[in-house]
Amino acid sequence: MIRTCLFLLSLTIFSCTNYGQLKVITDLPGNLEENSGMISLTDSAVWIVEDGGNKDELYKVDFKGNILKSLTMKNGDNDDWEDLAKDHLGNVYIADIGNNDNSRKDLKIYKVPNPEVEPGDKIDAEIIELRYPEQKEFPPKKSGRFFDAEAIFHHDNKIYIVTKNRSNPFTGSAYVYSVPDVKGEYVATLVAEINLCSDWKTCQITGIDISPNGTKVIALSYGKLFIFTDFTWDNFTNGKVEEIDLGIRTQLESICFINEDVLLLSDERSHGSGNNLYSLDLRKVKKR
Repeated sequence: MIRTCLFLLSLTIFSCTNYGQLKVITDLPGNLEENSGMISLTDSAVWIVEDGGNKDELYKVDFKGNILKSLTMKNGDNDDWEDLAKDHLGNVYIADIGNNDNSRKDLKIYKVPNPEVEPGDKIDAEIIELRYPEQKEFPPKKSGRFFDAEAIFHHDNKIYIVTKNRSNPFTGSAYVYSVPDVKGEYVATLVAEINLCSDWKTCQITGIDISPNGTKVIALSYGKLFIFTDFTWDNFTNGKVEEIDLGIRTQLESICFINEDVLLLSDERSHGSGNNLYSLDLRKVKKR
């Protein structure tokens, strides 16, 4: 049954169901159980992709859980689509950078024009190919598996990538890379190495977004948020970092800003729970 209690008033989201600190907006469609990336281009819907093994499609989903539109990628396969980002022109970036085994040599980011104005049911992409200069083996030993990634955002003609640590033993470290936002083949630039926490269950970065005015960057994990503020570009990690425990431990993989204060999040269905669209008002969160 679809659970929905959503009202938009001055771009503030209210919902009637609590899930930890999150408010449930709606169930997502059953065929999007492996949703892995999300962006907001309007005030009434989100665009969603699924990860590897699913269709090469972008889906527009409203706040009642209805699929309003789907677009098939003309020239790109879903090897492992993980995150979505957008720029100020409405272009959308699809991160085909999922790399669970750290063995891929074909990492890509697809750049597509604003899907809101695409008249047909297919969309064409420019292709940004990339590699990490620090990765020398494919795959490296388990202790050096730092090159999976599920999190990107766009800022000032660059795409920023935050890796997902799959090392064993787990170190907590994540790399921040950047690449240009135009088609081509690139060696990614290492921006920073960060270590946000040491518990592998809640410290692997699964999504990220930047606020509309560019003053906040928020990274998502399986149950926590890490809020970066008071930074200078090009390294958003050089400022203040706050940690927020969301109070749930579902497979949260997607996050995006709908305005300066309100976030949307979603999780995959796992062990009989999840596959929900949530909201979080940053003005009301409980911090550590």
